[in-house]
Amino acid sequence: MGGRGGLLSERLLHMIGNAHIDPVWLWQWPEGYQEVRATFVSALDRMEEYPEFVFTSNSVMFFSWVEEHDPELFERIRGRVADGRWQVVGGWWLEPDCNIPSGESFVRQALYGQRYLHDRFGITSTTGANFDSFGHNATIPQLLRRSGMDSYVFLRPGPHERPLPGPVFWWQSPDGSRVLAYRIPHEYCSPGGDLGNQVDKSLAQLPADEPELMVFYGVGNHGGGPTRANLDSIRRLNGTGTLPRLECSSPRAFFDRANGRELSVVEGELLHHSPGCYSAHSGIKRWNRRAENLLQRAEKWAAVADVVAGQPYPLAQLTDAWKLLLFNQFHDTLAGTSIAPAYEDARDQLGYASSVAALTFNRAIQSVARRIDIPFEEATYPVVVFNPHPWPVQADAELEFVGFPNDEARLTDDEGRDVPVQRTRSHATVNGARGRVVFRADLPPLGYRTYRLRAGGAASLEPVGSTVLANEHVTFEVDARSGRPTRLEVNDVNVLRDGPHAVVVRDTSDTWGHRVRAYDDAIGEFECTSVRLVERGPVRSIVRVESRYASSTLVEEYVLSSGSRHVDVRVTVDWREQLKLLKLRFPTACEEPDATFEIPYGNVVRAADGDEEPAQAWVDVSGPTAGLSVCNDAKYGHDVKDGDIGVTALRSPAYAWHEPKELDENGIYDYLDQGRQEFTLRLVPHEGDWRAAGTVRLAAELNQPVFPLLESFHAGPLPPSTSFVSEGDGSVIVTVLKRAEDDDGDLVVRAYESAGRATSATIELPFLDRRIDADFGATEIKTFRVPRDGGPIVETSLLEWG
Repeated sequence: MGGRGGLLSERLLHMIGNAHIDPVWLWQWPEGYQEVRATFVSALDRMEEYPEFVFTSNSVMFFSWVEEHDPELFERIRGRVADGRWQVVGGWWLEPDCNIPSGESFVRQALYGQRYLHDRFGITSTTGANFDSFGHNATIPQLLRRSGMDSYVFLRPGPHERPLPGPVFWWQSPDGSRVLAYRIPHEYCSPGGDLGNQVDKSLAQLPADEPELMVFYGVGNHGGGPTRANLDSIRRLNGTGTLPRLECSSPRAFFDRANGRELSVVEGELLHHSPGCYSAHSGIKRWNRRAENLLQRAEKWAAVADVVAGQPYPLAQLTDAWKLLLFNQFHDTLAGTSIAPAYEDARDQLGYASSVAALTFNRAIQSVARRIDIPFEEATYPVVVFNPHPWPVQADAELEFVGFPNDEARLTDDEGRDVPVQRTRSHATVNGARGRVVFRADLPPLGYRTYRLRAGGAASLEPVGSTVLANEHVTFEVDARSGRPTRLEVNDVNVLRDGPHAVVVRDTSDTWGHRVRAYDDAIGEFECTSVRLVERGPVRSIVRVESRYASSTLVEEYVLSSGSRHVDVRVTVDWREQLKLLKLRFPTACEEPDATFEIPYGNVVRAADGDEEPAQAWVDVSGPTAGLSVCNDAKYGHDVKDGDIGVTALRSPAYAWHEPKELDENGIYDYLDQGRQEFTLRLVPHEGDWRAAGTVRLAAELNQPVFPLLESFHAGPLPPSTSFVSEGDGSVIVTVLKRAEDDDGDLVVRAYESAGRATSATIELPFLDRRIDADFGATEIKTFRVPRDGGPIVETSLLEWG
């Protein structure tokens, strides 16, 4: 007994008192707002009663809630932060889903969170924390390191889902950044009573030879925090002699003591847990993607308009919109696992954020457009098309206008050259001259080009010919009976093969998809009812496939444009099924392919084994000679089985349904994803791999399309076509151009290396008469601060500090 007691006495359990707070989940956000205040009051009261007690909190947004409605409580918290009894971890605005948000959204979590902490408390967090998120993308260590954090705490995936060499380890991202990471044993929260069982279960998951460990306690999810009974039991358990020494502590104290140890290195992502979350609630997924892209587009053009047109940059409004977006990236919201009324709130809040972005963008481009020199010319309509990307883009531009007599029109560019134009289906169903045209715009990098609609003969949208689509690069065909895509040729190589396409899968898992690895229990396929050519002209051709399954309908319009190297698939589904899932599968001819998935600010190669996986805007399979990329504008759940790519279009479990609860066959439930939704896929066939195909940029173009604006005649200092930012054609992608958070007039440029290969890049900023020359490591994210007064360009952290 003496030897065992000696061993125990040498071990230390850092007891981490916390209160995990879900601001939204089985309740709506006003209830979460109140629970934050109640929990924080309780934590302060426990500090008065137990001098050894240390409280740990994360989600910086909660402090802002308290500050705006209870300044006295906020000052009490400031005092405890100052004396070290209130420890702040996380450093992010709140605890998001860690797979679905974009790379830039993760940057903003740290940017707004850490700067708030520095401004209000004079500190920043040094430990990242996402206790309850459902897996963690591989870029997180780099994001943490570049925002001042050297360590990370998480719970999921658990030991049965992702074996790890130990509870504490070095976690390394693809660029080589490392943080000390700790997987919480058992649970991050506890019952409100005695902690003996909590300690026993935690120790049961931990190696017996670990000298120091963390055990988390405190009533959580709906807040609460450590109780008197919790703290009394720590005192009692410390006196039993049968456990390691228990000490009220903090993650910072633990990591400081662990830093010198020999520890294993774990590379890449920490998955999988609850893969149903990648696809649950299509609405929140689409609203999120749209808001992310609208905000980034708005920032770029607002920065340009501030310089070239004197339009003030609305920093405060854009910051508020970003914070609303980040709030709705909370893991139980964005994962689709909250109650139905919570998504009415999310819809409204993300709608507000998107509206702010759209208003900002409109003011910016209108301010730029009014300064373009557009001389009067009889019987013409000027059209200015804006490109939000810092690389040249060729893309279809569509616009409605009050047309010429007999709907006749032709188009010329800024040098007077004819540009093919054709009529297409209008959004309006009226008599009169209102019409819609489409043309192929050829645009300079992050700039614009001016076109003119003229009287003439636009090509008709009336279809003529077969349902085979072809241009100089691509040939595409669907089977006239099954409606399946069967041919997608590039240089006479067909990357597709015949196989099931619109597949219905039995899905009796709960909303999270607990205990699921793959959605592969196929029970049927949509049956084709119609295949027809609905548009053919000099700009593009469209084949429309209509199909049905039970009470659900599916429309897919396959679009091939002149000069394009890809086929877009415009999908409209009206879903009336429950406890089923829709997969859109694209069987390919690739043998033993590499399966690559986009993740936030990067990509990873995963096994092509059919498991459900998260991805951002694209997935690719590449064989020895050819492959296929599938891009999307609203979907996150995918699988790759051998060479076949599956996109999870939707799931339909009951709302907020968590195992082991079973559904009553006579119960009344609300089910996810009922009704109509729209999204677009982009099929990119290629020789070689996705790098040569330009998949990263093509996916970005799908998510931030070009914008045509009908203009008028006026004089101005700007030319008919120009570029404001150019990144070149290498693997470095510029994603952000914005005003610096200090609001001192400086601009911020962010870029990342997208191909996994070290490189050099030159980023031209002609509207500032500046340029950035920089070396990038593989998958490295870099941020630059660009003074407008001609001062030196400085590389900064993600927090925009040197």
